Amino acid sequence: QMHLEESGGGSVQRGGSLRLSCAVSGRRINSIAMGWYRQAPGKQRELVAGISNSGTTVYADSVKGRFTTSKDNAKNTVYLQMSSLEPEDTAVYYCAAYLTYQVMGAPGYWGQGTSVTVSL
Repeated sequence: QMHLEESGGGSVQRGGSLRLSCAVSGRRINSIAMGWYRQAPGKQRELVAGISNSGTTVYADSVKGRFTTSKDNAKNTVYLQMSSLEPEDTAVYYCAAYLTYQVMGAPGYWGQGTSVTVSL
């Protein structure tokens, strides 16, 4: 059984930055892919960024060039660095763990989510 715990959310002004962290327990992240999803009010949850077990990353078009995901295998922690934030980035952000080494299919485990609010 895995446990994912996000931290780092908060409120920032447009153009600001935040870094989200996801501490993972129960399985080593060097064997699986991890993802960051977000869900804005009234919208479906969407994949924002993902990182494979080997470190290959993927991003949604809406965040390319602004968000960067990385991981520290020794700390078993995944990060999402968000820069040039826009009000449209306002959402609850979720960390997710895949049961495979690639970012594909549905995640097997989810964190509880952390809220990000971007104001004008």
